[in-house]
Amino acid sequence: MDISVIIPLYNEEESLSELYSWIESVMNANRFSYEVIFVNDGSTDHSWDVIEQLAQKSEHVHGIKFRRNYGKSPALYCGFEAAKGDVVITMDADLQDSPDEIPELYHMIKDEGYDLVSGYKQKRYDPLSKTLPTKLFNATARAISGIDNLHDFNCGLKAYRQEVVKNIEVYGEMHRYIPYLAKNAGFTKIGEKVVHHQARKYGKSKFGLNRFVNGYLDLLTLWFLSTFGKKPMHVFGFLGTLMFIIGFFAAFIIGAGKLYALANGIPQRLVTDSPYFYISLTMMILGTQLFLTGFIGDLISRTSSQRNDYQIAKRV
Repeated sequence: MDISVIIPLYNEEESLSELYSWIESVMNANRFSYEVIFVNDGSTDHSWDVIEQLAQKSEHVHGIKFRRNYGKSPALYCGFEAAKGDVVITMDADLQDSPDEIPELYHMIKDEGYDLVSGYKQKRYDPLSKTLPTKLFNATARAISGIDNLHDFNCGLKAYRQEVVKNIEVYGEMHRYIPYLAKNAGFTKIGEKVVHHQARKYGKSKFGLNRFVNGYLDLLTLWFLSTFGKKPMHVFGFLGTLMFIIGFFAAFIIGAGKLYALANGIPQRLVTDSPYFYISLTMMILGTQLFLTGFIGDLISRTSSQRNDYQIAKRV
């Protein structure tokens, strides 16, 4: 099979039939063999009824229904597991992503050898309150991930080689960072394509401003896990040792100064009257705690069932 199209959705009953008709016409015009997988993320409207009707009319339509709303990442994870196409396309169900982009995305994967191609909505039909935080978010994601050529990490329209989606785990709200997950899994040929962004035709956006806060927290988590996930002692042990040494020498200097004053009959206040004594003591305590945190983290990492989970590309 050439293409699997995965469409996560939540309360999008008005757009589903129109979206599938559009996808169907594009696939037939380009003679692709394909499947369309709708992942109903606990919708409370009639979205699932529409999916069932489409599946009865076309053998290309498949559906997955969650009992409740879990989020976009779980929906994509289940879609990736079910996908059978050589190229996997993800797109949103709100008609803001254009199926006309599919042929070019397919050829970039198959003919140009990309592992992943992310859409870039250069001209957006979103309010300023959404576009400005998005630009800041993407700039931060580029800096931390090291993927400098992507301008829109969170674009729902993406294309992947099948091998990519079968070797990454999308969980929590990590759908924003699938290119980063792919890079960490060893898929480094990541490209971008400027795509057309359409104004929402039905309903309203399901995402609020809290996604930007959660996005930054998830990015920091992913950065730490990818950098120090298997070697926590390298960061916590280093910081703990550094803080302990600084605190120890600070306390030593304070004590030496007191002894010098006593030996030479110089009046000086008690060591415990100095705020620097408590600062140095606190640094020594925090340094010890950080070191022990790294040690415990290392023990957990070494006993993890995934400690030797490496990405193997080929065997002969």
